[in-house]
Amino acid sequence: MYVNFSDIWYWVVLGCVLSYFVGCFNFAVLISNLKHKDIRSQGSGNPGTMNMSRTFGWKIGLINFFCDALKGIIPVMAGHLAFAGMTFTGTDFAVCDLTRYLFGLFAVVGHVFPVTMKFRGGKGIATTLGVFTCGVTCEVGWFFPLAVAFLLFIVWYIYAFEWGSMGSLIGVSGFTVWQGVYSFVKYSSSLDGAYTIALFMVLLAFNLITWIAHRKNLYKLLGGEEHRTSIKKMIHKNKTKA
Repeated sequence: MYVNFSDIWYWVVLGCVLSYFVGCFNFAVLISNLKHKDIRSQGSGNPGTMNMSRTFGWKIGLINFFCDALKGIIPVMAGHLAFAGMTFTGTDFAVCDLTRYLFGLFAVVGHVFPVTMKFRGGKGIATTLGVFTCGVTCEVGWFFPLAVAFLLFIVWYIYAFEWGSMGSLIGVSGFTVWQGVYSFVKYSSSLDGAYTIALFMVLLAFNLITWIAHRKNLYKLLGGEEHRTSIKKMIHKNKTKA
């Protein structure tokens, strides 16, 4: 089914807005409040997975990670299913190849800059990883085990080197390159097309947002002042509480 962007733009805008508000819901604040604390006044003050893990242990951190990742997965699936089978008129570009990443991007923007928290949210890593894990999987099923393997590599990196922020950024950048290459190969015959260029710009935007959100961590890392992220201590914290 061929469609013009002018025929569906309002649905795309609506999807972006809804995805943004999905991203605004902060599970770290909710979970920490259930434990009678506010994560924004604990540790680094960041309402995200890393700070939740350091404060409450790896089990709570893992729960928070999956909840935040779900905020990226839901918009991606919506963007894929709502526009599945549609192709932009005069091209071979599938509409859902753009909308699933576009909706995912707005969910990340909502997580990092939530209007519900005066635009001071988390750093968007878990939500971005949710987007990228689901981004190609909903089209090519064999991508999922490879994505999980890469996520486990990120966990191993953080476990071995204890650089949480760097491991997170390596994960986002690695997934971006991976899915960028996939899109490059898929649309190699129309790399100068407007929709193909828009897709690459959206993928680049994920990196810009997450790297900018981590700018203070990068300054500290370069200055040798970055706090270590010890998964061993997180595991020990859970054992001590048990």
